[in-house]
Amino acid sequence: MSNKTLAEVRALPVDSKFQSVGLVTELKEKRDKNDKPYWIMSVMDKSGALDAKIWGNAQWFDLKDGVKKEIAEPAASPLVRNLKGETVGLIGSITEFKGKPQYQFNQIWLVDQEREEYRPAAFIRAAGVPVDRLEAEFWQFVDSCGGEAGEFLRFVFQPDSATWQAFRTFPAAVAHHHAYLHGLLEHTLGVARSARAIAQSYQGTAYEPDLDVVVAGALLHDLGKLDTYALDPGPESTLEGTVLDHIATGYARFVRLADEFKLTPLTRTLLGHIILSHHGQKEFGSPVLPATPEAMIVAAADNLDFYLNSWHGSVEQLDGGMEADRAISDFDFSTQRRLWKWRPEQPR
Repeated sequence: MSNKTLAEVRALPVDSKFQSVGLVTELKEKRDKNDKPYWIMSVMDKSGALDAKIWGNAQWFDLKDGVKKEIAEPAASPLVRNLKGETVGLIGSITEFKGKPQYQFNQIWLVDQEREEYRPAAFIRAAGVPVDRLEAEFWQFVDSCGGEAGEFLRFVFQPDSATWQAFRTFPAAVAHHHAYLHGLLEHTLGVARSARAIAQSYQGTAYEPDLDVVVAGALLHDLGKLDTYALDPGPESTLEGTVLDHIATGYARFVRLADEFKLTPLTRTLLGHIILSHHGQKEFGSPVLPATPEAMIVAAADNLDFYLNSWHGSVEQLDGGMEADRAISDFDFSTQRRLWKWRPEQPR
């Protein structure tokens, strides 16, 4: 039995068995009605993620030093308790529960992460577009932006800075949308692309949005996610992310940078307003509502990119296995709807 990617595992029918390798992003120990331990393990590879149950009769093995050793009492083992961020080999099976596939890991192998094929970087899910293409498009946006807003962008995003290195790497969320390596960069570009197109469509009208402010606002709108998310090894919220959220941290970071750059009051207020209002509604976390054409455009583009990525993530789960003939996703809590894969014969 050869190793399958997690996407290939999700496409298998019920009653299948599989072998795979993944990076542990979460492991929760539970207790059954007889007070026996079982686990829910989340793993990922570059193709996606998978949650599976590990029952008490599963076998655990330590293969880290090349010698197979059974872990007889996994609930008491520090190796198991500290498994997050570790690469594991998996042998599992698929059953059906309430009409849905349920994944089980029946054997778990702890492997040596120093070996090239087991290094964590080989299993971290990333944006579907190569990062060099994303970076090239980002710098095109920066170069195209003129005036003081453009100069400020070039000050904030200096190629060798820690800010840029984090911005190109971080996820845009822990769940819901763009929750993977380079997700923040991919999402920011989606927003900037849409926002500029919308703004250009209104050139020559009474609204006449400022293109430089729109582009700069789009590229800066999620700056706070540098303080609220991390990769450890998968996307996680920081303490600030949990108790402050990215709009607050983004505005605070923007103010520090604006002070350092000595941004003029008008540009400072225009860009700061976009950061504070980009969720569009107070109930979605924005302390103020968009009050300029530029802020309205960025908020609309941000919302659209969120919905489109959520749509893609939901319908992607319908490819293969029991779900292959379905066109409607399960209820998606982030968008509060079920989503339609309107061409089910064409996997996306």
